[in-house]
Amino acid sequence: MKLLDLISKKELKEAVLNEYERKIVLHKFTDERFKKKYGMSFSEFEKKNVVEEKGFSWEVEKDAMEWEHTVEGIVSLQEKINKIKKTDDKN
Repeated sequence: MKLLDLISKKELKEAVLNEYERKIVLHKFTDERFKKKYGMSFSEFEKKNVVEEKGFSWEVEKDAMEWEHTVEGIVSLQEKINKIKKTDDKN
């Protein structure tokens, strides 16, 4: 038995959209946490080369990696959401 025999395409799309939107919210919380911690956006953080400025400490390096992953995750998930919503209009 196929998954589509049990769940409609519409239900699957809604489930995926809900999950992606949930992940975006989590990423945005992380982004806000780092904005407060460093008093700037990620792009400013990179431009100012805060990692080097703070002596390449493990904490700042780790934050930089997590923050970059977060910012990229927001963009990637939003692109996926937009594509799914466009296909939803066609079906």
